[in-house]
Amino acid sequence: MSEEAAATSQESPVFNLEKLYVKDISLEIPHAPGIFLEREAPQIELQLNSQAAPVGEGVFEVTVTVTVTAKLKEQDKVMFLIEVKQAGVFQIHNVPQEELEPVLAVVCPNMLYPYLREVVSDVSVRAGFAPVLLNPLNFEVLYQQQKQQQAEAPAAPTTH
Repeated sequence: MSEEAAATSQESPVFNLEKLYVKDISLEIPHAPGIFLEREAPQIELQLNSQAAPVGEGVFEVTVTVTVTAKLKEQDKVMFLIEVKQAGVFQIHNVPQEELEPVLAVVCPNMLYPYLREVVSDVSVRAGFAPVLLNPLNFEVLYQQQKQQQAEAPAAPTTH
């Protein structure tokens, strides 16, 4: 193998999921046990975000957090609240800096999200409720929307 070929092979991108884990999980049923007597179907509200942080050289922790709040609409009473932080440790080397952000904001969350969906569904069932089935998400679309909002934000007129 020539020196040039050896240098090229050493610089090939590396992307590995080193560890997958639930970083934090919380369940609240503030009106138990009376809430189990309610027959009204709850309204489900979701809050979702992801973040990435460097852990070491070429190693990143990516966390996708979802908060699911089930409320009785007529009474504005919380049936249950589930918060899950699904995380992963990723080894990423030899990726150009301009491509690193999309990998951390799109590729990694796309890998973590199916596990997050499973945990949320399992927790809701174990809590005595119907399973909460989160819809599949495309983090690339969310990332593009976020980028577009950031690009438009400075152009917005300021009021004094």
